Amino acid sequence: MTKAAIVGIDLGTSGVRAAAIDNDGRALGLGAHRFSAPQEASDPVQWRQGVEHSLAQLGENVDLSAVRGVAVDGTSGTVLALDKAGAPIEAAAMYNAQVSSPDILASIAHHAPPSSPARGGSSPLGKAIDLYRRLAPAHIVHQADWVAMQLGDGIAYSDENNALKTGYDLDSRTWPAWIERAGLPVHLLADVRAAGSPVAAIGAWGRSLGLPMDCRVHVGTTDGCASFLATGAAEIGDGVTALGSSLVIKLLSAKRIEAPEFGIYSHRVNSMWLAGGASNTGGAVIKALLPDADFDALSARIDPEKPSGLSYYPLAKPGERFPVSDPDFAPRLSPRPDDDALYFQAILEGIADIEARGYDMLEALGGPALKSIRTVGGGAANEAWERIRAKRLGVPFLPALSLEAAVGVARLALRNVQHG
Repeated sequence: MTKAAIVGIDLGTSGVRAAAIDNDGRALGLGAHRFSAPQEASDPVQWRQGVEHSLAQLGENVDLSAVRGVAVDGTSGTVLALDKAGAPIEAAAMYNAQVSSPDILASIAHHAPPSSPARGGSSPLGKAIDLYRRLAPAHIVHQADWVAMQLGDGIAYSDENNALKTGYDLDSRTWPAWIERAGLPVHLLADVRAAGSPVAAIGAWGRSLGLPMDCRVHVGTTDGCASFLATGAAEIGDGVTALGSSLVIKLLSAKRIEAPEFGIYSHRVNSMWLAGGASNTGGAVIKALLPDADFDALSARIDPEKPSGLSYYPLAKPGERFPVSDPDFAPRLSPRPDDDALYFQAILEGIADIEARGYDMLEALGGPALKSIRTVGGGAANEAWERIRAKRLGVPFLPALSLEAAVGVARLALRNVQHG
């Protein structure tokens, strides 16, 4: 069997996946464990079982005896309350859970800087304050933090990417004092390190899973950052567009880009910044506008070299966040041609225009000009749409090397092993 250099573990909403890569960052194998019920995604016991099962599966085809590092990514904004022994007190507060207490949100809004990603109805900081009030925990950690501490020496560390929405200050590289004023004692939060940094020797549980004694545990990143890194995007100006239910764009920049009014903020990744934004358009809008369509058949009738001549801004209902920030922004979907293929083409063209406007906005805010595009998500398979986008964006479209977040977090750790 091929010897692996690094193992990455991805904690997702549907299950756990583990990937091994070699010293050149090439994926060698994958192990996966699927949750049997939605509630298992918030259960730390299931996270551990998922890690055990996925690593066992990975080890059937890849030699783990030479692994030098392991890192974990998790859902951004999922937090967990721990007792003094580091054991979970209850199920995790998931990334998409809303903060139920209006006074917690009001306190964050009052004390947090205007640009802080800790603001908002699903704020991880808000959920952490709620956990503190209800449970009086000894520690509050992010999902990836807890699994990494289980693999290591039992001491919790976090990374700058997961910590960002909990209020971490990227300039001072500290938990700022305003978090205390908002209602959370900062001593409950884990020490933070740069994403991918080694923090601990492998512990007893990690060794029982086949990882060697000299393997190091690295802090990881969010699932979104890991997915970006998995594609192979690695240079300033490289962009990744996710064509899923919504349209999400991310761009590697030499400068930090912040525009909270558009939902734009940046994660530090190695010596670069990963900036992005998310529009309300996307695949869910297409399905809402053409609910019974055969998209393969419609796509086959599209000629991307002949524009529809229509100018759409496809939304399912009023309201947009990026690249327009307006809760009342109206969809533009008329005139409606009789031919569904032409209508579908105009929708795809409209989404391509929004994508291009998004990258243009990131450049206008201080980011680099877009140099290349890699695409992930269900829309990536639509050849007609890709040709429409390529004409509109005017940059090379490159294949994604991997779609596995576990590969991305492994590559993050590999760079820190190789470069320190």
